[in-house]
Formats: sequence, C-alpha cells, structure tokens
Amino acid sequence: MILKQLRVNSGTICELTNCYIVQDENTKEAMVIDPGGEAEKIIEMLDILQAKLKYIYLTHCHGDHIGALIELKDKKGGKILIHRIDAEGLSNKNISLTEYVGMEDINLEPDSIVDDNDTIHIGDIEFSVIHTPGHTSGSSSLYCEQEKLLFSGDTLFYGTWGRTDLPTSSFDDIINSITEKLLKLPDDTIVYPRTWKAYNDKRRKTDL
Repeated sequence: MILKQLRVNSGTICELTNCYIVQDENTKEAMVIDPGGEAEKIIEMLDILQAKLKYIYLTHCHGDHIGALIELKDKKGGKILIHRIDAEGLSNKNISLTEYVGMEDINLEPDSIVDDNDTIHIGDIEFSVIHTPGHTSGSSSLYCEQEKLLFSGDTLFYGTWGRTDLPTSSFDDIINSITEKLLKLPDDTIVYPRTWKAYNDKRRKTDL
C-alpha cells in the first residue's frame, strides 16, 4: 500500500490539517481521506501517483475536512463516502460550520453512506468503518487490519481527543468511542489523526 500524508490549509487560523491518500500499488486505485483544503496539492499528488480515484472518504462533515471536496470531485471524480448520520451536514452549514473556515456554503449529497462495520476496498486493501461518535454524532474512523493502521479523524489525536463543544458533539460519546473501540484495536496499530503526527499504540494508550 502507498500512503501519502499531505499538510493542507483548511482555512483554520492556527494549524494545517492532514489529508491522506491511500493507494493500491497494483491496481492504482486510490482513496482520499478528509480533503480539508488546497485541492490543487491533492490533485497534484494523485497525478504523480497516476491514481485512479475511487473514493473520497470523510471522517465527518466539518468544513476543515471538506474544503477541497467540490473541486477534487469535479476534477478527479471519486465517490463521496460519509457516515449516514453526518450526511446531512454536507448541506447544512449549521452542522458543517463552513463559515468558520471561510468556506462558501455547499449543498452536496454523498454518493454513498456508510455505517459501523461496513467494509471499503481499494484494490486488494480492505478498510473497516468504525462509528466513533463524539466530535460529531456521525464521526467515523477507518481501520485497515492488513496494514495495521487507523485513520481517526477528529476523534483521537496525539495525546488527546477532538472537541466536544460543537453541534452534535458529546463528551461522553467521544470517551466511549475511544475507550470501547479505538483503544481495543491491536497493540501495533499506527494512528493517523487529523492533526499532528502519526503515533503507535503504546503512545495511544499511555498519553491519554
């Protein structure tokens, strides 16, 4: 599997955010995870990889995760996937909070919705959807057992967790998602969060 991490400007004031590209080396199929901004940077990397964009996966609907979504889909195709509960946020600015990252309102429908335990295939690589409510009620994470990695969105960061003071957020839910789901993944799992660097399970379990 090819994995690329891009640091993109999502319109937030204080930090860049991570956008990920995963690709099957044999089929060239690819998935973009959380295209928060700078569509041209994402598209350039897809072109370098000669990627066939199959999916654009959104761990949730907030504006700093979808800033490049429209341009990316228009230019490269790919089906938009998001958990069924957060799908409404793609057409509701009060949920997506797009105005806070300087985005114009969008009005999109996902190509497909996903739910807990669904599987997604990129070539021969399989990802499992884990519903991880808390940051939003429809937040989700992607786990790849083959490659021993987790894309945690805004649920789990390096030593902490995502905000729970936003529409549809819940502190109790995010703690439950982390303790009952993410911390129970195998010890050698590498976590790729929305911000900061990737880290391994030892840090995942001891730094919270």
